[in-house]
Amino acid sequence: MPEGIYSLAGKRVYVAGHRGMVGSAIVRRLVSEGCEILTATRAELDLRRQDQVEAWMSRNRPDAVFLAAARVGGILANATYPADFLYDNLILQANVIHAAHKAHVEKLMFLGSSCIYPKFADQPIVEDSLLTGSLEPTNEWYAIAKIAGLKLCYAYRKQHGNDFISAMPTNLYGPEDNFDLGSSHVMPALIRKAHEAKINRQQEICIWGTGTPRREFLHVDDCADACLHLMKTYSADSHVNVGSGEDIAILELAHLVSQVVGFEGKIKRDPTKPDGTPRKLLNVDKLRSLGWSPKIGLKEGIADAYRSFLDGRYLERSNGATSSDLTDQNDISFERAETSALHAPPLSTVAHHPRA
Repeated sequence: MPEGIYSLAGKRVYVAGHRGMVGSAIVRRLVSEGCEILTATRAELDLRRQDQVEAWMSRNRPDAVFLAAARVGGILANATYPADFLYDNLILQANVIHAAHKAHVEKLMFLGSSCIYPKFADQPIVEDSLLTGSLEPTNEWYAIAKIAGLKLCYAYRKQHGNDFISAMPTNLYGPEDNFDLGSSHVMPALIRKAHEAKINRQQEICIWGTGTPRREFLHVDDCADACLHLMKTYSADSHVNVGSGEDIAILELAHLVSQVVGFEGKIKRDPTKPDGTPRKLLNVDKLRSLGWSPKIGLKEGIADAYRSFLDGRYLERSNGATSSDLTDQNDISFERAETSALHAPPLSTVAHHPRA
């Protein structure tokens, strides 16, 4: 294992986006690091306002920053709000990165997404595949913003010598995920569909597309652990892929989710809906060489995500929200969901993560 180059012990660590799925997992993981954790709600700090961000950073003087705040969503949300996805993500990440530079932050990690890679990149996708082809049109707005963010970190390293690094996680899932069917990603959408079909005694559920695209998944607690590992052991220009190194077809995933949830009906496919990228598997050799590997298996992770759904530990966008309401993970525009899921019996075999 590489020798640690940066210690978080005794440091003031700011987690931007602490109410989102990734940010909350990083907060949970930081508890054992002996550091002071800094957070701010959107009511306290709007990351889209440069003056507010610079004033907050100057006042609080964090030593390290995890930039996990972002406007996120699935295919439908990206298609409906392209300007919001591009603008909000561009502006908030530029504000945080620049303010961190001005405040002399020792180290910053920018969290991106595997959607930054070309639609038809060679598989598994290596870090050098960036900007070698066209993006997947269904999420290009988010992808362009994330590419700009990691390049901005590189630019500050090159021009100013800032120790700013970037991590590119694969598809994440787990506690604090967004389970709204109009804006969620595939894993929480499948869990919710299967659960509601089970309790409503439906005979089938329907998934978008052909079911043939393959996706890689990583539990968010594994992602948080990998992020802290990189923060302590990595300092270089290139971004680092963060994933499990394994993928699964969407139809196969739907069957696995149904098994975990207890839904015994049929799974229909709707080929009139888009599939998205045919395959998206990350090459994680660089991360493995730094001494990190995931600990949570896919079936175990799905069961944990389902338990968090049953416990009401998730976020949900209102289906009636306007584009101006759907802001980044740093805020409280999500609402705690209160659905029939809360009345379902718990999964006794899944450990419960305490809320940070």
